[in-house]
Amino acid sequence: MNDLKVTDVLVQCLENEGVEYIFGIVGKETLDFAESMSKSEQIQFVNVRHEQGAAFMADVYGRLANKPGVCTSTLGPGAANLLTGIASAQLDHSPVVAIVGQAGLNRQHPESHQFVDIVKLFEPVTKWSTQILESQSLPTTIRKAFRTAKLEKPGSVVVTLPENLAAQMIPNKPLPVPPIPDLVPDMEAIKYAVRLIENHLKPFIIVGNGVIRQDAGDALLSFIEALDVPVTHSFMAKGVLPKDHRQQYFTFGFNEQDEVLVGLEEADLLIVIGFDVVEKLPKDWNPKKLPVFHIDTVPAEVNEYYPVQAELVGNIKKTLEMLVQQKLPHKTWAPSGGGLQEKIKTAYQTEQTDSNLTIENILHIVEKCTNENAIVISDVGAHKVAIARTYQPKKPNRTIISNGLASMGIAIPGSIGAKLACPSDQVICITGDGGALMNISEIETAKRLGLSFIIIVLNDSMLKLEVQTMNKMFGENYGLTFGNPDFVQLADSFGIKGFRIETLSYFEKVFKEALASEEIVLIDVSI
Repeated sequence: MNDLKVTDVLVQCLENEGVEYIFGIVGKETLDFAESMSKSEQIQFVNVRHEQGAAFMADVYGRLANKPGVCTSTLGPGAANLLTGIASAQLDHSPVVAIVGQAGLNRQHPESHQFVDIVKLFEPVTKWSTQILESQSLPTTIRKAFRTAKLEKPGSVVVTLPENLAAQMIPNKPLPVPPIPDLVPDMEAIKYAVRLIENHLKPFIIVGNGVIRQDAGDALLSFIEALDVPVTHSFMAKGVLPKDHRQQYFTFGFNEQDEVLVGLEEADLLIVIGFDVVEKLPKDWNPKKLPVFHIDTVPAEVNEYYPVQAELVGNIKKTLEMLVQQKLPHKTWAPSGGGLQEKIKTAYQTEQTDSNLTIENILHIVEKCTNENAIVISDVGAHKVAIARTYQPKKPNRTIISNGLASMGIAIPGSIGAKLACPSDQVICITGDGGALMNISEIETAKRLGLSFIIIVLNDSMLKLEVQTMNKMFGENYGLTFGNPDFVQLADSFGIKGFRIETLSYFEKVFKEALASEEIVLIDVSI
């Protein structure tokens, strides 16, 4: 076998892992990597406008493609710019692998231009952060990186390649990529869990994003049908239950007005399935310290607010199927005598009742006009809360909400990742004016790639969620308002269509036309 340049071997290892896109910006320390990527017939390099955007693209791509998204940067400032997106993927449990250039080993000991310790920089926000110190270890390192990123719970991995190793010659030996094995609980644990359910009168099911990651939606529905008990879900698990399901108690995890907490406190057992505590700590939704039946891919983090009475660890889909096979007892009940469900629907405004131009009514139009495969990408802000409460997707993993790190700026670059992962699906980006301007430069990237999606900018010249919170705390707010450019003219400068909206009827007309378009459309909504 002929020796190849290190970065040629790197690209072949990435091809071996099924990589189709790499998002990033090239720098001097990654020129060899860029030259090697240019020879790949499988991998398309997407040169972006900011490394943060690259990491967000890889994050959302990874969630939807069900395999690690890949991003790259050079050393120093390039690596630092990746940090927010890498941390976001880690806390949202999205599989991402970052390949980062670094100064040569010969100048990593003295103070050196643009050199920072990238491994240490990323250690707190990754599953694994490492530097290749010996070039022939590269195939092993890349295989471990992808396996680590994908293993439950998924997350971020950063691999740093020093500049002086990039052009060395090494054998080309990518490692095999076997499937990740599925583990299931033993039958004794299953039977113990069934007895626990039998001994309680009012179980309440809490569903998290792990159910989506494990493709366990159908098995979850069968489990719910068997027990016939109330169900609530986290922000990131939206879509796991049909809007009109008789046991649908909608989303939980808000700081205020979390109506479903009343129902949880009426329960005598919480069945928690695939829930990531990064979305909401148990002390906020289990203040009564009710007993917990934990179903997840990893063992529970037990504390006084998460008192585990039974625990099934393994593949969630197969675990739920095993439980259903045990002929579970019906435990039919309704919190607050059946009135809570209607109260939640009213509070969350799940149905349109007027024609005012509000974020809730905009969401009703999005829900009504899109098909079942439509992907809605939410940025972070007051509208994220509205999306979590009001918008009801038709399928799981079609509403992408950053709720771990909850970082503003994810929606526009995330829409690029979504469209590349699911090119035939409708993609709708919903962002505030604050989040939009953080990464609006990536519209040029999307335009260059020939993508089509809709950007809805909710324009109120403020950080609304913080304004609301500060007003409540202090009776006034400070430092939370700003001016905005003309978004329609800004859209035109990128070569895309822009519309300014001031009525709900005009929004619906423009939105329907945008869905039929094969271009990027920006809709500026004055809220």
